[in-house]
Amino acid sequence: MKNLLGASALLVSTVLTTLTGCSMTFSTESDDVPSAGTSTSQDAAAEAQKVSSRLYDLIGVKGKASESSPGVQDCGDKDRETYFRIFHKWSFYPASADDLEVAMQNLRKGLPKQGWKIVEYGPDSSANKNLTLIADNDEQKAGVHITQMKKRNPPKLSLMLVSGCYQVPDGEKVEHF
Repeated sequence: MKNLLGASALLVSTVLTTLTGCSMTFSTESDDVPSAGTSTSQDAAAEAQKVSSRLYDLIGVKGKASESSPGVQDCGDKDRETYFRIFHKWSFYPASADDLEVAMQNLRKGLPKQGWKIVEYGPDSSANKNLTLIADNDEQKAGVHITQMKKRNPPKLSLMLVSGCYQVPDGEKVEHF
């Protein structure tokens, strides 16, 4: 279990540091993470789930999403009791492997219509050359990293949504989950 948690933390850290864009740069340095405003951890997580739901709707093909909940991540070197980011990692499994292509095209066309700017699109550097789409939404202060994994069994889209840096309201502390 300890190794699984360590691997999950490493994955989240790696994805957070690789999401980049014009204004949404996610790294371990707090100066690189845009402010997302003031919120409690619970409210910010609920907003992240709404954003993920809108991404699900954009996929536009039949399938099933994994059951996962958002988590809380530190904001670089900022006080972890006052500042936080939300991440939401989830997967989409299409009813048919052929629908993966359609899903990525739907996302590529639909994201800009909802205020997202696609900052990267193309094969990644893995041996499988997975198709990857990275997009930022300045209004929502969020970034998403989507990877099409055709050679997985079962084939899927892997999505990682990450928020900007929130500050908790005065007198409150970050709830870590």
